[in-house]
Amino acid sequence: MGITKKHIHPKHANKLADYAKVLSNPARIAILNYIGDCEGCLCKNISEKIKLSQPTTSQHLQVIKKAGLLKSTFEGKSQYYRINVEKLNELKALFQEFFETTEAKCC
Repeated sequence: MGITKKHIHPKHANKLADYAKVLSNPARIAILNYIGDCEGCLCKNISEKIKLSQPTTSQHLQVIKKAGLLKSTFEGKSQYYRINVEKLNELKALFQEFFETTEAKCC
């Protein structure tokens, strides 16, 4: 795969693309939906709920966390995940701005 040249695009465009990457996979959407229903979720519980192996679930969690949509805390050796509401609101605002701007230009 080629180089994305993120540095030539505006910051908000890169952020929108990062969020779109998270939402481009149905397993990640299922993970976000499940985590949104609980206070803190373990990878094991998430993988059981969405019916994926723990390693696969863990990989998806890392992509979501890298985009900033998840926070995690450790209790002993267990890592609990929860939605980062601030970043979720940012995602909503960026997508809304994108669609409004695009619609205004084309219609």
